[in-house]
Amino acid sequence: MASVLVIEDDQRIREALARALVENGHAVRTESRGSDALSVVVDWKPDVVVLDLGLPDLDGGDVLRMVRSVSTVPVIIATARDDEAEVVRLLDSGADDYVIKPYSAAQLDARIRAVLRRARETAAPRAALVVGELEIDSDRRAASLAGDALDLSRLEFDLLAYLARRSPEVVTRRELLAEVWRQPHGGADKTIDVHLSWLRRKLGESAADPRYLHTVRGVGIKLERPDS
Repeated sequence: MASVLVIEDDQRIREALARALVENGHAVRTESRGSDALSVVVDWKPDVVVLDLGLPDLDGGDVLRMVRSVSTVPVIIATARDDEAEVVRLLDSGADDYVIKPYSAAQLDARIRAVLRRARETAAPRAALVVGELEIDSDRRAASLAGDALDLSRLEFDLLAYLARRSPEVVTRRELLAEVWRQPHGGADKTIDVHLSWLRRKLGESAADPRYLHTVRGVGIKLERPDS
């Protein structure tokens, strides 16, 4: 059982979700306004937050940033905005997953279980990953190259850490979309390409002259120690 805070301004959706989640064994609180929900996050300390973007008082993206300033609680965005750029922006801003409306209570329950499972997995202390001069500390969410700290966005770090955990295996783009971007049914390869480009720049390399990040045409991406 998890404690779930549902932030949704549509009364019909809010009540239907609450009933379904309670039937699945969760403890549920609901709020229709972002400003009211922030105090619940602080005082009640839910295990998961389900956040609608279209709130009457605050934009959902602003609520997400406010929640992130006071809590590390997993946040699942519920939105009717089927816009890839918007989804990427929200994931970069600290969201853990998202669902596109209309969605079923069963789908939401599965995503709640998934984010809680990932949260438990990341709670255990882990040794730093070392690939050549690249060091990645998942617990501190810090990465360095030859002793110099790397300034990475949330998704850049997640992408680098996932590839490092699998190094030197080739990871398919489909797997990256599912495990890093949480898009199990696929998405746009351009999203991966853009983040790889940013990551390569910070590692001091390029697609034409790679050192750590290598594209295997028609297969995927691998992170491996440079030859020299």
